[in-house]
Amino acid sequence: QVQLVESGGGLVQAGGSLRLSCTASGRLFGTYAMGWFRQAPGKEREFVAAISWSGNTADYADSVKGRFTISRDNAKNTVYLQISNLKPEDTAVYYCARAKHGIQTAAISDYDYWGQGTQVTVSS
Repeated sequence: QVQLVESGGGLVQAGGSLRLSCTASGRLFGTYAMGWFRQAPGKEREFVAAISWSGNTADYADSVKGRFTISRDNAKNTVYLQISNLKPEDTAVYYCARAKHGIQTAAISDYDYWGQGTQVTVSS
């Protein structure tokens, strides 16, 4: 059984930064792509960023390009999301997820394990 635990969320002012972390239990972490999604109140969960098994390639939602950076440390079973220049519209619960394969993907259906989420709130 794989467990994903996110941390690093909080309340920040617009323009601020945060680094979210997601640590996975279980073996073969380095075999799978990982992704970050977010869900704002009253909205559907949406793709934010994803990274391949090796960390060499990544994809981002257009709304976060240039502000968010996804990275991973396979030796620590951890994936990160560095968030900069935060905007009030970034307020959401952020979830990390493990893909079913090693190539980064934006499709929610391609992910089979999810964390419990960490709240990010951006004040204007």
